[in-house]
Amino acid sequence: MGAYQRYYHPWQYRLRRLLNWLPMGLAYASLYFGRYNLTVAKSALGDQVMNKSDFGWIFAVGAWVYGLSFLINGPLTDKIGGRKAMLFGVLGALLMNVLMGLVLYANAVWQFSFPVLDTFLILYALNMYFQSFGAVAIVTVKAPWFHLRERGIFTTIFGVIIALGIYFAFDWGNAVVEATRKEPVVQLGFIATGFKTIFGLGVSGMNENWWLFFAPAWMLGIFWIMMFLWLRDRPSQAGFLDFDTGEGKLSQTGEREPVKNVFLKIISHPVLMVVCLVEFCSGILRNGIMQWYPIMAKEIGFYKTFFITRNWGLMLLICGVIGSFLTGWVSDRFFQSRRAPVAGLLYVVMFFAVIAMVFVLGGNIWLFGLMCLFVSVGVIGVHGIFSGTATADFAGTKNTGATVGIVDGMVYLGTGLQSVIISHLVPTGDIAKDPQNWHLWPIFLVPFTLIGFYLTKQIWNALPGSLPQQLFFKFRFKLFGSKVSTF
Repeated sequence: MGAYQRYYHPWQYRLRRLLNWLPMGLAYASLYFGRYNLTVAKSALGDQVMNKSDFGWIFAVGAWVYGLSFLINGPLTDKIGGRKAMLFGVLGALLMNVLMGLVLYANAVWQFSFPVLDTFLILYALNMYFQSFGAVAIVTVKAPWFHLRERGIFTTIFGVIIALGIYFAFDWGNAVVEATRKEPVVQLGFIATGFKTIFGLGVSGMNENWWLFFAPAWMLGIFWIMMFLWLRDRPSQAGFLDFDTGEGKLSQTGEREPVKNVFLKIISHPVLMVVCLVEFCSGILRNGIMQWYPIMAKEIGFYKTFFITRNWGLMLLICGVIGSFLTGWVSDRFFQSRRAPVAGLLYVVMFFAVIAMVFVLGGNIWLFGLMCLFVSVGVIGVHGIFSGTATADFAGTKNTGATVGIVDGMVYLGTGLQSVIISHLVPTGDIAKDPQNWHLWPIFLVPFTLIGFYLTKQIWNALPGSLPQQLFFKFRFKLFGSKVSTF
């Protein structure tokens, strides 16, 4: 496959590229804050306001809207550019978070009676529509600025950004909860103290849950201004020359294709079709752990006393850094920028971790927590290398938005599926306090680790430019049991 190569840029270019993606990356992390704050809000509001079934449906509908929105917003991003798409999406998510916060504020302060389930089904779905611009925009802007041989580096950056957003959502979200209780927390942490001091929280005599939505809105507003000032779609718009990135193309001309053509080419593409299926599994596994482990911990009663759950956002940030580094750097350095081998190896790790979860649930709390973290390392790494990098590698810059949209949409179709199914598999009421009643949750996840690994094996050696279209048929025959060799 050739020797390892590095692609060099002058320091002035690298500095301007940093100024380009850093505000965008922080805005994307803030989008995560304004997305998974719903999980934190579910616990803060309690079952009387939002029970598990309500939460499952609100999150599922939002995830499905997010996934389907890519069919519109991916091609739209290719047409208008990543900068405009990101500015529009961030502004929309900011407004929806403000409105969700206002619903809680109006019910608590003005004694209104907005039904939380009905209003949040609509507002959270709209929030997720605007959120869907973020992934396609950040990868679309990335494509012209990074050569194929250095995109593993961006995978690391992208994965860290995702993990930072999850850290914001869980740890900063819980800090907001602590800072806004009507009965003050005796010893606030540093982040909670910061929120309390800056925004004057915890003095109204009631639980100020609306700040779980106002806080990410503030952050989105700050980074929106920074992106407006500095974000540019291509190097040539920032005073540098555009260059050949060495990527593949969906069309022979490399020009932007209609969304119908992009969809047809993806489902007939020997690599991108597999990437879609793998990412569907990733959506089930990522949110199957990230959402439900802290919910289980709170139900059983060890959330605030156990180190891993008490610092869940920080743990996921560390997992994201490790998983992203492994997939990004290792992919470029040891697999000649092939993306599937590292993804396949991480799926093996996830398989053994989920199997261990089944057997140690209700036993060693540390071992179970570490297995959840191993799954998080694996799935954040796979998501970064496939949705964030393989899409642009094989589709080309002009069709990156539509391709990322379809691939990332598969992630959230999987997310919506697990949200509904697991919400009906997990126990409710008093029996939820017994960990033995939670076994169906990890058992549900096991098959998707095996499917994900099997699929990555089918594209193990794939690189742009090395796959004739007829390989699709070899893959299809292989998939259904033929002895025909594949790539």
